Amino acid sequence: MTDADLDHLALLGLAQRDFLAAIDLVPADAPVPACGAWTVADLVDHLAEIHRWAAAMARGEDEVPLERGRAPLAEHYSRCAQELAATLRDLGPDAPCETLEGAGRASFWRRRQLHETLVHLWDLRTAAGLPVDAAPEVWADTVDEVVHVMQPRQVRLGRMPALDVALDLTALDAGRTWRLGTGRDAPHAAVAGSAASLALLLWGRRTPGGPHLAVAGDAAALDRALAQALVP
Repeated sequence: MTDADLDHLALLGLAQRDFLAAIDLVPADAPVPACGAWTVADLVDHLAEIHRWAAAMARGEDEVPLERGRAPLAEHYSRCAQELAATLRDLGPDAPCETLEGAGRASFWRRRQLHETLVHLWDLRTAAGLPVDAAPEVWADTVDEVVHVMQPRQVRLGRMPALDVALDLTALDAGRTWRLGTGRDAPHAAVAGSAASLALLLWGRRTPGGPHLAVAGDAAALDRALAQALVP
C-alpha cells in the first residue's frame, strides 16, 4: 500500500473519534509526559486549535479563535474536530488552497491533520497508560511526511540547518525505507523498527537507545540529527 492508497479523511475521522473518546479517561490536569509541561487540558486545547486553524487555511480564510470558556474539554474538541472534518469533506481533495508548502490542494490538510491527530492521540492515550491502534501503513505515512514535508520545511524556515548526516530509516512492518539528510559522503547511521516507532522517534517521542529500534552506523551522527528541530 502506498500513501496515495490511504483514505486520509476517513482515517482522520477515526483518529479524531479515538482522541475524543480518550479525553475523559484522564483528568484534565494530569501531565502528558510526551509534551513537556503540558497537561491533558493543554493538549486537547492545542489540537482543537490546530484543527480550527487548518480548517481556515483550507477555506482560504483568517482563523477566528474559538474560546473554550466553561465548555467541557470533550465538547470543545468535538466542535473543532467536526468543523475540520466538514470543511475538508465539503471542499473535496482537489480544491485549491494554501498549504505548508505554498499553493496546493485540500488533500494536503487531510494528510497533515491525520498525522497531527495520530501523534497527539498517542500522547493522550500514553498518558492514560493505553496503546494506540493504527496500521503500520498509517504510521509509515507519518514518517514519509516528516522526511518529505516537515523536515525540509524546518530547514526552509531557518528553524534548523540542513542535516550534515545521512540517516536511513527502515519500517520493518511496512516494508518501506527512507533517507533523511545528505548524500553518500556524510556520516551515516541507520535505524530499523516498526513504522510507529520510527514516526515517534522523528516526532521526539522515542529515543534510539530503547528496545523498539535497532541502530547501526555512526551513533553520534544519529544523536546529532535527532537533536535538531526535525518537526515544529
